[in-house]
Amino acid sequence: MSNITRPWWKDAVVYQIYPASFHDSNNDGIGDIPGIIQKLDYIQSLGVEVIWVCPMYASPQIDMGYDISDYEAVHPPYGTVQDMEVLIKETHSRNMKVILDLVINHTSDQHAWFKESQSSKDNPKRDWYIWRPAKYDSEGKRGPPNNWRSFFGGSVWQWDEQTQEYYLHLFCTEQPDINWENEEARKAIYQSAMTSWLEKGVDGFRIDTVNMYSKPMDFPDAPVQDPSTPWQDASLIFCNGPNMDKYLDEMNAILSRYNAMSVGECPATPDRARVIRYVSAEAKKLNMVFQFDSVDVGQSKPSKYDTKPFNYTLADVKGAISRTQSLLDGTDAWTTSFIENHDQARSVSRFGNDSPTFRTRSGKMLSMLFASLSGTLFIYQGQEIGMINMPKDWDIAEYKDIDSQNFYADALARNPGNKAVKDFAKAGLQHLSRDHARTPMQWTAASPNAGFTGDKVKPWMRVNTSAQDGINVKDEDADATSVLNFWRSMLKVRKNHAEVLVHGTFQLVDENNEKVFSFVKTSLDGKDKALLVCNLSDEENRVPEFEGVELAEAMLLLDNPWEGRIYLID
Repeated sequence: MSNITRPWWKDAVVYQIYPASFHDSNNDGIGDIPGIIQKLDYIQSLGVEVIWVCPMYASPQIDMGYDISDYEAVHPPYGTVQDMEVLIKETHSRNMKVILDLVINHTSDQHAWFKESQSSKDNPKRDWYIWRPAKYDSEGKRGPPNNWRSFFGGSVWQWDEQTQEYYLHLFCTEQPDINWENEEARKAIYQSAMTSWLEKGVDGFRIDTVNMYSKPMDFPDAPVQDPSTPWQDASLIFCNGPNMDKYLDEMNAILSRYNAMSVGECPATPDRARVIRYVSAEAKKLNMVFQFDSVDVGQSKPSKYDTKPFNYTLADVKGAISRTQSLLDGTDAWTTSFIENHDQARSVSRFGNDSPTFRTRSGKMLSMLFASLSGTLFIYQGQEIGMINMPKDWDIAEYKDIDSQNFYADALARNPGNKAVKDFAKAGLQHLSRDHARTPMQWTAASPNAGFTGDKVKPWMRVNTSAQDGINVKDEDADATSVLNFWRSMLKVRKNHAEVLVHGTFQLVDENNEKVFSFVKTSLDGKDKALLVCNLSDEENRVPEFEGVELAEAMLLLDNPWEGRIYLID
């Protein structure tokens, strides 16, 4: 092991928790903060050092808590501020850390700030949000200021009858964007959303939509890519705007005072140099970002669901991972390794084979793959037991996410009565919907609620029936060959060989192989190498040749016989 002194967050493994779906302590059908506290020993047993709690703030829950009505209060079904203080204390007592979601591109339209802003054009907080007058065509018909498409469909502009102007919302209508050009608004955000929680002891933030705060204030139209709709993808226009560096400097000044970590959600940033400017140690903007190359594989645009399942090649996966790993090549930047979160379908169903025959092997292989990549590793709840997508025969009514609902409704509205379109839309959701990550955590095989909540309670979202097929914590904990125990072993291997697996450089091997993903990791001092071989197919495949090394002479660290092998080469 190295004696190099590094920031604590570089070697950390982070476990993401979605409060509504993790564990219900009071049998009301909704997960809560006391439920998280009850499971801290389990989380610690995985070998992780940090928990990331998704938004638990006061919210109308239009977008599952990413529409915040009060940054300093807790959503009542989840608990209280005092519960959060206990969670922070109990996590720290186990030598783990806590990070929270920081959602500050927008608020809920129920936030007191927006209510004031909306009340009149001369209200002192009017300029805290982005308001613009209508455009009128030659016939006098009112229209929005530009043609930008919301992430959830339709225009980004909502007409306000009371003040006769439009406000901007990149996401839901109920999520108005804050005007970051207003210094007073920024200071209020920093105090209410950041400092108030840092003072309570949180150790950092996952920062939602971190590159969207600075928009071009002339709001130019986006190029027309989809002539069938008036609303066009403008993400390359409103992401990475002119004042982003200034805003991140201000935020980092606060975070640095608390030695707090920052990981930003950074979509629509294909320029490697721009990403490096965000995460360079010298630049002091963000510690790291989530790039979406890997999780975007096989998705469509403008709606990711508008595609057939498994619409990608292994070359696409290799290229995506290579791009995020390359951030470390010759730079002082840092990166992340992840393949699941609250916005993604389950990785075993997307990149493995979730049939009863192969899903355990797939889960182990994906564990080995992503735990061997450089950067800070993030695991999403249920990933460690190999949770899979919802059953294909479930009705569309089981899909609760607003993004899923909007996509399906829009597809049917555009093609009424067309069964082929309906089936295609549902297939896209069955493969990629965010709902798959949001079904309750599977603690036991006990029917009907898998230990998430009481058996006689109806949970807020239906529990995946795969819990009865062995995909649950209790059964896997007792099975030495389970995905869960493989994850525990893999995290020990990652920790014991951090110089090569966490900090090493990445090089593809056998790049053109269409079934096997192989790569070499090399420690920065060049003394240690690891060869990773992952078979992403249902067939047996050979281990590729590795120049200059006889694999029989290599030290076999961990062997998942069918799909994954890792060799440490001295």
